Parts: sequence; C-alpha cells; structure tokens
Amino acid sequence: MSTVAEYKPLVEALWPTASKNDARGLLRKALLIIVGSLLLTMSAKMNVPFYPVPMTMQTFAVIVIGAAFGWRLGAVTVLAYLAQGAIGLPVFAGTPEKGIGLAYMTGPTGGYLVGFVAGAAVAGWLAERGWNRSMLLLTLAMFLAHATIFAFGAAWLGALIGYEKAWLAGVAPFYLATALKTLLAAACLKAGWSMVAPR
Repeated sequence: MSTVAEYKPLVEALWPTASKNDARGLLRKALLIIVGSLLLTMSAKMNVPFYPVPMTMQTFAVIVIGAAFGWRLGAVTVLAYLAQGAIGLPVFAGTPEKGIGLAYMTGPTGGYLVGFVAGAAVAGWLAERGWNRSMLLLTLAMFLAHATIFAFGAAWLGALIGYEKAWLAGVAPFYLATALKTLLAAACLKAGWSMVAPR
C-alpha cells in the first residue's frame, strides 16, 4: 500500500540527495532556487499572443516549479524571486517600464505575486501526496494551484477597484489561457515522471 512518504517531488527523483542538510544538499537547494528564479524571470518576460488577451507563461512556471520542487522548496524559490524584485531587479512582467521594486509589488498585480507563493505551495503539497503521477490528479492539482493564485490576485485587485471590476479585468479574460497552461503543466510533469519511472 502506498504511503505519503513514497510520493516525492520530481526533482528528488531526478536529482536525489543522501542528506538534505549537509553541504552538498544545501548547495543543491541553492542551485535549484537560482535556476527556478531564472525560469520565473524568463516566463514573466515571455509574451504569447492569445485570445482574448496576450498571456505570459509565469503562472505555468510557478505551478510547475511547485509541483516539481515540492511545497517547501517551491515556495522558497518563489520567495527568492520576489525578493529579487523587491530590491529592484527587473524580474517581473512589464518591468522596468511599469516600475520596479516595492512600488511595483504593491500595485494592482501585487496580489498575484503573493498568490505565486501560495500557488507553488499548493502544487507542491498535492504532488507530495501522490497527485503528481496520475494525469487526472495532476490536472486537478494544477487547476487548484492556478485557482489559488487567482484568488489572491482578485482579492487584492478587488480591494483597489471593486470586486466586480476585478473579476472582469483580472480573472475573466484569462480563462482560456489558464486552461491551456493548466493542461500544459500537467502534461509536462507527467512526461517528466514518464522518463523517471516509465510505466
């Protein structure tokens, strides 16, 4: 019978460590955080033509990192990315044109940035409980992680402009893009697991 302990994040299967707290284990975590934050930056700058509005691949990167790294390392990776933005590095979508640092982070999209941490944690937590091997459960996990991000984003935006406007401007235009990224994230993770443990 399967136990929670048997369900590990994808990165642990690809790059296992004997000890997570020795020098090699800490170096591994640091490298993963650096690579993850770079991927988040690149995904934020990727503007893909789509209907009804263009999309970035940022939420896709957030939930894949969460599911692949596990909830703790995934959330820490997103926090490291946010810290880079907070000190003024142009890592977010629309930066530096739309501002940088804390001024950008406290603007209309601030809730989505907070939601990135929660979304990565949700994806990782579910992956660590066996939702990372079945395509159906992976898709549901990616959907729930996306929903978490949008819940934070819409709540923040609603406090600024009203909740009806926040829904119309901050959630509704992204239905199709989110559905596509949810399926793509699940497919990529499933493909990763197929290479590690083909069935």
